[in-house]
Amino acid sequence: MLAALGFCTIGGFLLLTMTKRVSVLVALVLTPVVTAVIGGYGDDLGPMALDGLSKVAPTGIMIAFAVLYFSLMVDAGLFEPLIRGILRVARRDPLRITVGTAVLTICVALDGDGASTFLITISALLPVYRRLGMSRLVLAGVVGLGAGVMNMVPWGGPTARAAAALKLDTSEVITPLLPALAAGIAWVLLAACLIGRRERRRLGELGTPRPDEVAVGDGPGTPRVAPARAGTALTVFNLTLTLVLLVCLVLEAMPLPVLFVLAFVVALLVNHPGWEEQQALLEKHGNSVVLVTTMIFAAGVFTGILTGTGMIEKMAQAMVEVIPDGLGGHLPVLVAVTSMPLSLVFTPDAYYFGILPVLAGTADSFGTDPAEIARAAVLGQMTTGFPLSPLTAATFILLGMSGVQLGEHQRFIFRWAFGTTLVMTAAALLTGALPL
Repeated sequence: MLAALGFCTIGGFLLLTMTKRVSVLVALVLTPVVTAVIGGYGDDLGPMALDGLSKVAPTGIMIAFAVLYFSLMVDAGLFEPLIRGILRVARRDPLRITVGTAVLTICVALDGDGASTFLITISALLPVYRRLGMSRLVLAGVVGLGAGVMNMVPWGGPTARAAAALKLDTSEVITPLLPALAAGIAWVLLAACLIGRRERRRLGELGTPRPDEVAVGDGPGTPRVAPARAGTALTVFNLTLTLVLLVCLVLEAMPLPVLFVLAFVVALLVNHPGWEEQQALLEKHGNSVVLVTTMIFAAGVFTGILTGTGMIEKMAQAMVEVIPDGLGGHLPVLVAVTSMPLSLVFTPDAYYFGILPVLAGTADSFGTDPAEIARAAVLGQMTTGFPLSPLTAATFILLGMSGVQLGEHQRFIFRWAFGTTLVMTAAALLTGALPL
């Protein structure tokens, strides 16, 4: 019964959000509460939801101050040289800009952290998309594709979880998959070309604006105003502070929430020393902070209830039990193909520490190396699935900063993300990383 309730919870949530019946915030809280009450867990809702909230609280704090920090830097014109450079190289061509988005994301995502990748790339590129009237769905989708394929680096979450769950060395998991990673990157660049060509057809070639113009709105023909120019000394300070912050993020010098809190306070004090200026900036960007952080905490309630009731555990067992014996020898391919869609159903920890060991044990009985199951899982689960999964906080950073709805984002990018998994799986089969 718990497994059925769990699948009903996930299915109901996806149905409500993708059909726009209710907001994502309402669906995240309402669907697990209803199914938990039906399952007889009404008395335990409070502790379970609170446990989920406590686990996402650090992420929510980090996102709140990260949004404020990068919003301040955008207002200060820190990214204006980058924007002008991208426009100059891309020649205002939506196709070139879309491919450039993929390349920039792949480079930034080398740190293996999806949250920081989204924060940096969206902050830098959203003004470019606004200036040209390009769709923010394209921005969120291409950034998600690039970050997803790079999420399988050895220091990223999927590889580390898979290795830890099956007690393997990370090199056993990732080294045979390097050709598949290269194929995945090539696919993302091809997808960016195709998406960009479609966006070019939609918009057509636009005339080049004056270098001092910045679009206020998101669509073509929106009014333009000159951005506020920071002094040279202040620009140097902002650039230095941002670079120091990025280095500290990569080195994990402090917990990420603390780094963003400190960086924002310092930046606010230097850029806006007066109380009135500080208050005005907080009021200006407070709406964006609320939109993003409320989604994070609602997701915490969602996962907290699913975990506390045991629905996730029972769903994992049900998924394993339906595997026919005849497919045992082909289990790695089956895991690779299904792991991406399953990222919409299971949290990363639930999949890697709950489902993966059971799958590996099942495969072992058919003579399959557990390392092959780990590689198969990495090819989809949280590698191409996390940028559109409602069960990961990073997804809501991507959506909140780019200003797109979850359902629209999922419909737009699912087939491209699933294509990434299929391409990498084919490459892994051809190179021997997975058994034929």
